[in-house]
Amino acid sequence: MSLFRKKSIDALIRETGQKDITLKKDLGAFDLTMLGIGAIIGTGIFVLTGVAAAKHAGPALMLSFVIAGLACVFAALCYAEFASTVPVSGSAYTYSYAAFGELIAWILGWDLILEYGLASSAVASGWSGYFQGLLAGFGIELPTALTSAYDPVKGTFIDVPAIVIVLIITILLTQGVKKSAKFNTVMVIIKLAVVFLFIAVGVWYVQPDNWTPFMPFGFSGVATGAATVFFAYIGFDAVSTAAEEVKNPQRNMPIGIILSLLVCTILYIIVAAILTGIVPYNLLDVKNPVAFALSFIHQDWVAGFISLGAITGITTVLLVMMYGQTRLFYAISRDGLLPRILSRVDKKKQTPVINSWITCLVVSVFAGLVPLGKLAELTNIGTLFAFMTVSIGILVLRKNKSAPSGKGFRVPWVPVIPILAFVFCGYLIAQLPKTTWLAFGVWLVIGLFVYFAYGRKHSTLNEQDN
Repeated sequence: MSLFRKKSIDALIRETGQKDITLKKDLGAFDLTMLGIGAIIGTGIFVLTGVAAAKHAGPALMLSFVIAGLACVFAALCYAEFASTVPVSGSAYTYSYAAFGELIAWILGWDLILEYGLASSAVASGWSGYFQGLLAGFGIELPTALTSAYDPVKGTFIDVPAIVIVLIITILLTQGVKKSAKFNTVMVIIKLAVVFLFIAVGVWYVQPDNWTPFMPFGFSGVATGAATVFFAYIGFDAVSTAAEEVKNPQRNMPIGIILSLLVCTILYIIVAAILTGIVPYNLLDVKNPVAFALSFIHQDWVAGFISLGAITGITTVLLVMMYGQTRLFYAISRDGLLPRILSRVDKKKQTPVINSWITCLVVSVFAGLVPLGKLAELTNIGTLFAFMTVSIGILVLRKNKSAPSGKGFRVPWVPVIPILAFVFCGYLIAQLPKTTWLAFGVWLVIGLFVYFAYGRKHSTLNEQDN
């Protein structure tokens, strides 16, 4: 039974006050909302919309965003209760420690390492592509060998721009969470301005005939589209990793999580409707669909702004994903399941500096050297798995009455909302291909080996038992 030993919520909160490993409480509701929008609006809106429309959903892409958004709203309500009740770094990993016990918490933590790590690498690669496109507009071409991941057939060996942006983001993260949040806010404002510019210009060029046939691939295509664009939503759970650095988390965490998700879902649906209204869906299988749509209607001056918005948008996604990864390592390390060096906090900056540079190294290797073909799908399965576990966790907390009463946000209509979150996410996860499931299974087996070889022995709960 030691595999399922739990930490009480009181114990988890007490640990955040330990000397030498305390993070600084610097963030408010506005900072959290901006972090959420920073993480959510990026690759999804600027890259994945085109592929999902052309290959899966057609004009019904807007329905795909509704389905994916509903799954996320239900899950977000569950996250909001946990983040308000357990204001501790670690997101779903920490919540699972309180609800299910150590082994399940480790599996969730290992799963989230995959989500944040590979998502960061994929986003860095996407940033590199847009940045090189911007340079090309000024007549600057990088040597082919330095432009993409290792692929001798294409003559590419390393993606230098991807490594450089990871390095820059890491330097920023080590300067303190408030500076990172201010930088993120500025970039989010630029990105939102660009999205609104696309809406303001594009709405006048919508041809309703392009929405026919509305569902060319049937409802199964809409569902597959929802599973594909789900990658666009994964950012809001990264907000919950900031819980330990938030002023008044009982109030501010739910506001940040839910408000950022609602804003982004509405914008996604509007952009999908305008995008498929401007360009016939079968022409949208391009890497830069939003800029392509504006070029299609001969608004090239706006397309240039869109490329700039995409770069800032993808930069903020990378910032929040890498931030989430560092706080996850911090939380798991503090519990002894990973080496303690990952939870050391710089006394002056009050950030896990060593941990941040290790994250930088790992993300750089993947982003710079490894072709990441099915990365979005692999990231999606990890995120959906985490959402399903958190949803069930709310039911467990309520049944065991282990959450403090009358404190913080509470999910309405329990058990209906958690069950809906589980069912919607379960439906989406079932749409992912078998190869993704196989890769995910291999990753979890490796994780179990790490736990039994190292984590179980070094766990702080194991030390208490002895």
